[in-house]
Amino acid sequence: MKKPKSETKRDRFRRLAQRRTNAVIKRLKILGNCATKARYEYGKEDMERIFIAIDRRLNKTKAKFDLPTDKEEFKL
Repeated sequence: MKKPKSETKRDRFRRLAQRRTNAVIKRLKILGNCATKARYEYGKEDMERIFIAIDRRLNKTKAKFDLPTDKEEFKL
């Protein structure tokens, strides 16, 4: 998809965030297919390791959005 010349920062954010969020959701649905015990063998520890990794990455990504926009000045 080609970016329109008059696209604002907000428009660009919405376009990219929507596409990327939908891609993440799709991949999580695909990961969910691994939960089928009839086709796969896994243990509780495997499942916990998967979701710990996902939670860590999600928290790091959320933190990027929570950063203050203004620079804090350090003083002694």
